Amino acid sequence: MTAATTGTSDRRVWRLAFPVILSNLSVPLMGAVDTAVMGHLPDPAYIGGVAVGALIFNYIYWGFGFLRMGTTGLVAQANGAGDRGEMRAIFLRGLLVGGAIGAVLIALQGLIAPLALSLVDASPKVADLARLYFEIRIWSAPAALIQYVVLGWLFGVQRMAAALAITVFANALNMLLALWFVLGLGWGIEGVASATLIAEWSAALVGLAQIGRRVVLGERGAARVFDGTRLLRMMRINGDIFLRTLCLVTAFAWFTARGARMGDVLLAVNAVLLNFQTFMAYGLDGFAHAAEALVGSAIGARDRRAFGDAVLTSTKWAALIALGFAAAYLAAGDLLVGTLTGIATVRASAAGFLPWAVASPLVSVWSFQLDGIFIGATRTAEMRNGMIVSLAGFLALSAALVPLWGNHGLWLAFLGFMALRALTLAVYLPRLYRALPAAAGVPIS
Repeated sequence: MTAATTGTSDRRVWRLAFPVILSNLSVPLMGAVDTAVMGHLPDPAYIGGVAVGALIFNYIYWGFGFLRMGTTGLVAQANGAGDRGEMRAIFLRGLLVGGAIGAVLIALQGLIAPLALSLVDASPKVADLARLYFEIRIWSAPAALIQYVVLGWLFGVQRMAAALAITVFANALNMLLALWFVLGLGWGIEGVASATLIAEWSAALVGLAQIGRRVVLGERGAARVFDGTRLLRMMRINGDIFLRTLCLVTAFAWFTARGARMGDVLLAVNAVLLNFQTFMAYGLDGFAHAAEALVGSAIGARDRRAFGDAVLTSTKWAALIALGFAAAYLAAGDLLVGTLTGIATVRASAAGFLPWAVASPLVSVWSFQLDGIFIGATRTAEMRNGMIVSLAGFLALSAALVPLWGNHGLWLAFLGFMALRALTLAVYLPRLYRALPAAAGVPIS
């Protein structure tokens, strides 16, 4: 009996989701430490330099997130099917692609940095510091992308605790080195960038060591890694996820840009309230990742019952946690806004838009879960098409609603975008269920 056929208990979902939630919580902590370290230097430009430099890498790496998501879905299916040879081959293919992309990023650094900085309206001093940060950290690009593959593989085989250990190790090492290099050795922004460089390479090596024994090539292993059909499938999946992510980034960029036209106060209000969306996403992502692993395993085992159990159990808990976020934002939203900003005009204006932040978890949870389900199923064409339709709907809604209701219209359009993301995937969900046999191992006629 495979893991997919044993049913999905609440405890199993939490065993998979909780390490991811803990891992996600370490991410904003790392950013806060970097900001605090730079905040002890005499010029505020250092904070801006790190913020702009980190922003460049966040956007680059977000675009290559398919290395994590695509690996998880493929490995989960191979795991459910008991095909350990393919599990090894998927990992090695991912390493080759991630390493190659990282090498290309290093080679193109002379083009990437000027282009990225030209799009950010920063002061000359901040731009110079951001460039220095970029020129150091870019050398860890292969390691960062290899980490995506490592984490994707671990998620696919449901070893979330191992993924948590690697992430916490990387973030803790980064924080300790940043404190030492900047406050102890006086290296300035070079210290923060060097700390991240070392931490990313260290985490990549630890991850490779974690998986190493499981991916030793056996007989005909190299031929399987370079199998043309499987390589083309991986490229198709990764391409779909890349286009889907590009649409998602465009939607958030449009939201920010449209808010900026309404003035500095509303721009700041939206930036503060988007943190509510980020906090909520960190929590709900754990259940989406659990769905990826469990759904992929069920599909690999061709087990309709396990698929249904995985979807229902992980979504049940995600919905309950989303309800908890909404209740917390309703009860303590003003307090959280006050924690994020001390500017009186921004705090006063944000109070009028808090209901949108309260409603967001209840609307967003369904798109997060469906993303996890479809990643596990590697049905990325549907994800790509759904996101294109959702982006078009968001742009149309914002064009119609903003002139009528201003920033309230923009937020309504944003929640419409999140709802469209869910609806455009939900219509395909019954097909996934019907495509599986009623009992594991029964062929589809």
